[in-house]
Amino acid sequence: MDNIALIESFGDFKDEKGISKIDLMAIIEDSLKTLLRKRYDSDDHFDVIVNPDKGDFQIFLNKTIVEDEMSEDDDLEIEISEAKKIDPTFEVGEDFTMEIPVAQLGRRNILTLKQILATKLQEHNNAMLYEQFKDRIGEIVVGEIHHIRHKHVILLDDEGNEFILPKENQIPSDFFKKGENIRAIVETVDFKGSKPQIIISRTAPKFLEKLLELEIPEIQDGTIMLKKVVRIPGEKAKIAVDAYDDRIDPVGACVGVKGSRIHGVVRELRNENIDVIQWSKNPEILVKRALGNVTINKIDINEEQEYALVYTPVEEISKVIGKQGQNIRLASWLTGYEIDVHRESSEDDDVELKEFNDDIEQWILDEFKKVGLTTAKSVLDKETESLLNMVDLEEETIEEVKRILREEFED
Repeated sequence: MDNIALIESFGDFKDEKGISKIDLMAIIEDSLKTLLRKRYDSDDHFDVIVNPDKGDFQIFLNKTIVEDEMSEDDDLEIEISEAKKIDPTFEVGEDFTMEIPVAQLGRRNILTLKQILATKLQEHNNAMLYEQFKDRIGEIVVGEIHHIRHKHVILLDDEGNEFILPKENQIPSDFFKKGENIRAIVETVDFKGSKPQIIISRTAPKFLEKLLELEIPEIQDGTIMLKKVVRIPGEKAKIAVDAYDDRIDPVGACVGVKGSRIHGVVRELRNENIDVIQWSKNPEILVKRALGNVTINKIDINEEQEYALVYTPVEEISKVIGKQGQNIRLASWLTGYEIDVHRESSEDDDVELKEFNDDIEQWILDEFKKVGLTTAKSVLDKETESLLNMVDLEEETIEEVKRILREEFED
């Protein structure tokens, strides 16, 4: 196999991976020197010349001229009589340079050279892939579903680069089909062995940020600022926005007419509910806005401890807390304040006993119901002695019920 044929045998790889001619020649030179070190224990006596313009290379061996019958290593020394056959002017002690054809290395060494080349080409590609994507952390990528496995999904982009989407980085309601194109952000790029592993995510707040930038031009051009984004993937998200120009309504610009602008983002996030609020430097205003459309009578702010106590009517408690505590949790994340709720009760406030069935056994509640005591206040307003005459319950049981009602209702 001649030099050009050897180079051309890697042409497909070069075209596929986009390796430049110069880079390929550098890899060939490095591979040849690696082979020479394996064959001769050192490459100190060799010169490798690579010509990227011609796509060719040459190997030269530098030998030392010695007296006849004094050569101790035929690979590194040449006797004077042999040297003079090439050039009669040669003298003992001079350097003798000769070209080594690739074919002279032997079939086994040529195969080894090809393996070394393939390895170094792959190392080059891995290094290029790492350099390409380590600077793209936090950017959106699009990939086609290639494999669906139990713990992760493997995607390929248009260039054949592999992305890994772990189960924990998938939105709970994500359902993928092979061949489907999906979007995610690059979360980490690290080497796993010698190969870079690109981990992507659809659950990171950064993914929502980037989607908003794509859908809302004012965020992309910097007219509207994304101050903070928090989310419970697939369930609910809150974003705080602000504008440099007071004449711009940042919330309206993000939501659009009838939610037209944010609808595409909601759909991409599997109908994740997104609340958009306007940022404020005033923590009291920010906490109130973060909790959403609820009635709040007063807010006590402790800036040093980053704590906020919100006073709200009893009927608003469920709205403040939200489904599974999502609303108050997201509001805390968004504002940076730990938010607690104080329930304010009026004279007309009351809670039905059936609401306490998680803390009080049902048969006890039924005993109160038999005598018309169906609310917390109806029990708390009566003395224990009166209740003993009304219901078939022990005094200890009645006192325990009243304790639970006080803690859960009067607090």
